[in-house]
Amino acid sequence: MLRTPRACVATAYAAQGFGYAVLLTDLPQLKARQGLDDTAVALVVLLVCAAAAGGSVLAGRIAAARGSRAALLTGLLVQAAALPLVALPSSTAVLLAALAGYGTGLGLVDAAAGMQGVLVQQLRGRPVMGGFFAASTGAAVAGALVVSAGAKVPGGGAGTTLLVAAGVALTVAVLVRGSLVRGSLVRGGPVPGGRAPVTGRRAASAGLPRGTVAVFGGVVLAAFAVDSSVSTWSSVYLGDHLGTSAAVAPLGYAAYQAATLLTRLATDRLVLRTGRARLVGATTGLAVLGCAAVAALPTTGAAVAGFALAGVGVGALVPLAFSAAGEAAGEGDASRSDAVVARVNLASYPGSVLGAVLVGALAAVVGLGPAFALPAVLLVPVVLLAARFQPRPVTVALPGDAVLHRA
Repeated sequence: MLRTPRACVATAYAAQGFGYAVLLTDLPQLKARQGLDDTAVALVVLLVCAAAAGGSVLAGRIAAARGSRAALLTGLLVQAAALPLVALPSSTAVLLAALAGYGTGLGLVDAAAGMQGVLVQQLRGRPVMGGFFAASTGAAVAGALVVSAGAKVPGGGAGTTLLVAAGVALTVAVLVRGSLVRGSLVRGGPVPGGRAPVTGRRAASAGLPRGTVAVFGGVVLAAFAVDSSVSTWSSVYLGDHLGTSAAVAPLGYAAYQAATLLTRLATDRLVLRTGRARLVGATTGLAVLGCAAVAALPTTGAAVAGFALAGVGVGALVPLAFSAAGEAAGEGDASRSDAVVARVNLASYPGSVLGAVLVGALAAVVGLGPAFALPAVLLVPVVLLAARFQPRPVTVALPGDAVLHRA
């Protein structure tokens, strides 16, 4: 069993990244086994995203009643139960039900891990969210490699790696259950003379800061739109539109993922040196420049470099948006922060769909290269909103009487 909350949350993020990467990279084998066409595969991805949105809402409700720890453990267990049903040959109805179940678990863990991450960051009094998302990104790379290796092993084809992912989710649920955060947060300075902090359902029902949810939800939507557009279309653009070889076409996506991972590994330290608002402005500006370069310069070098710069922006934006959203939730205990994080997390799913769909639709009109101007346009408002990422003073209320004041 893991002993520190930070290790527990990082491990949960890693399990999430690993499982989702295994599912996505196993889709070709799942497609062949179930006899699905490309349209059906696209609908499968949409089903998982829609179910994940529902799971994020459910996470907020579970967290209000029992805490984000319960929501996170529930999500991991739901994934562990659903993935074997996806892995095993079954009817289409059973497969769709299993995928919907997995998507629900995905949304539960997405939201609840963010809630726990914000709590850990406040308890430690220093940035840690970048490291959590780096764990997810690194584990996603590992998941893709596991699928690749499994495909070369006799009997290691469709379904086997999904069973591995189910085992990882179950194991992580067992390892982290005893050391996740159970405390509460109170924001806006010290608790006035003896007044008890607002807790549980009362805090969650006290009214969420709509401006905070709208601003950081919009930031998350833009970041995930960029992510899905690059993930979906970068290799197609390099291979089909710029005429690169099969060996070169994946390099745009590889550069994007490498830049995302490296940025997330550095984000926590950079926040301490530059401040969160400046880091958001700088990295988002680089991402805008990168997407614009892809749109305006139809060369292989510009495309690969542009996708890498987009990764710098997404790598920093997502963890910083969740950090800022949790801290900006206003005065109240952890349940209020949890509710805000769950609402902001909802924006990631339409962002993922919009990035892939709108860039593809725009490509039919202006060409795929110029269509990457859309992600750049979506990121411009984020640069203007960078000041909203400035941290607020917080007070962390731990179980018992101890209270830590953090600036």
